[in-house]
Amino acid sequence: MDSEDDMHDANDMESIDEDFYSDGDGYGGEAADSDADVADYDFMGNETDDSDDQAVSRTQKNYTVLTEEDIRQRQEEDMTTISTLLSISREAACILLRRYNWSVNKVHEEWFADEEKVRKSAGLLEKPAVSLSRVIDVVCGICFENFLPDDIISVGCGHPFCTTCWKAYITTSINDGPGCLTLRCPDPSCDVAIGQDMIDTLTSGEDKEKYYRYLLRSYIEDSRKTKWCPAPGCDSAIEYDLGSGSYDVTCCCSFSFCWNCTEEAHRPVDCDTVSKWILKNSAESENMNWILANSKPCPKCKRPIEKNQGCMHMTCTPPCKFEFCWLCLGAWSDHGERTGGFYACNRYESAKQEGVYDESERRREMAKNSLERYTHYYERWATNQSSRQKAMADLHQMQTVHLEKLSEKQNQPESQLKFIIDSWQQIVECRRVLKWTYAYGYYLPEHEKAKRQFFEYVQGEAEAGLERLHQCAEKELQTYLNATGPSKDFNDFRTKLAGLTSVTRNYFENLVRALENGLADVDSQGACSKAPSSKNSTGSSKGKGGGRGKNSSKT
Repeated sequence: MDSEDDMHDANDMESIDEDFYSDGDGYGGEAADSDADVADYDFMGNETDDSDDQAVSRTQKNYTVLTEEDIRQRQEEDMTTISTLLSISREAACILLRRYNWSVNKVHEEWFADEEKVRKSAGLLEKPAVSLSRVIDVVCGICFENFLPDDIISVGCGHPFCTTCWKAYITTSINDGPGCLTLRCPDPSCDVAIGQDMIDTLTSGEDKEKYYRYLLRSYIEDSRKTKWCPAPGCDSAIEYDLGSGSYDVTCCCSFSFCWNCTEEAHRPVDCDTVSKWILKNSAESENMNWILANSKPCPKCKRPIEKNQGCMHMTCTPPCKFEFCWLCLGAWSDHGERTGGFYACNRYESAKQEGVYDESERRREMAKNSLERYTHYYERWATNQSSRQKAMADLHQMQTVHLEKLSEKQNQPESQLKFIIDSWQQIVECRRVLKWTYAYGYYLPEHEKAKRQFFEYVQGEAEAGLERLHQCAEKELQTYLNATGPSKDFNDFRTKLAGLTSVTRNYFENLVRALENGLADVDSQGACSKAPSSKNSTGSSKGKGGGRGKNSSKT
């Protein structure tokens, strides 16, 4: 968190209300005119006449959360629909739906286009091939033992197998995994499908439970529109309206993730950037950069050696044990007075002037700069992640403990304290966005100086605004939680916190849109091509944002 000097004074609330909250320009405004050459870019001015539509869109979801019971109910409804429509059994309907990835429309289209072809591909017989009722003695096709007809089972194709062999076949298939959902007759030449009726008859207990678990999961995993929530221990799924915009979804377990790549929600960064960033965080590339920047190879065995003491006399580890000079990498036995002294080797400086070490020095310097740059962005990414986790814990504490306590002390119903929960939820969301802006900044091309300059400015303003909100929700609220009775200025605190929440939300929404658009409104000359909004076209912004300027953000 920032120091007190970086925060708005709570006593300045009257002046903030008029300018900071009312027109939504609190983070930018005139402060941007002299700092980032972005005078014409009305960043907060995006809140134009369609702001009501934006507010409505926040409440509209382009996805549906499905619990296990919802999934099971949908399966049953789909099987009933196909069974009724095609006049077939529910078992056959289930086989068809599995064949066409649980798409009722696809089954309908394919069936009425060519029923015979569909039956053949799905393994459905129109009528049983042969009856075994009049046969006295039957040979099992697996164990080749003789059995009475009552001990023989066939799926309608006529291939006879005893009950014991059937059970072993089905049990083995279930234990092998989800492939049991597409079981066919054990006869190698037969493609007739095995339905749920056979599973119910020949399995019980754990095996049956496994089969129906696979069947349930197939409804989600086979569909293009549904995916499981990746949160540990969560059994819910998300049905997404394809082509409807943002991929960010939130499950009923409160876990937010990207429906497209199933990583943690990462707007404004695209999925490819997230993939590269996660790979970089876990790859060995940064270890190699550290080795290049902080070690030198032994001149004899070439193993990297880190200098961890003051003198230049280095001794490689066994079995090499080669002794050499850290500066010039020459054999230590060649050093003496003629080299400038044992511990003041001048060979390195003279060789460097001759260009002997130019390439190795250049590589080492590049590795060091690369490592320092990566460390800068990673530390801030990780710090915002830990701040977000702490904010989530504080939100849970507020919902379960503090809200009731505050309601009693301030003599107000909990329904009127919802603004506090809203503020903490906004903090959690903004910490997530701010975290991913550092991954965005890492991959922002170095040569696009205007975009980088503007990005660093708006990122710093976003961080400053979020710190103000976090400070108010975390520290100022504590005063009222510790109060012995109702506070006269609690309504003023309500106004301040609600206002900070609103303006922070608007700013971050605009920030996300700008970054997702690739900062397209910033041209190569450092100016902005985007015209001011209609709201501010008659005059300059009067925002009085007290945020820190570019490159002054703290983490």
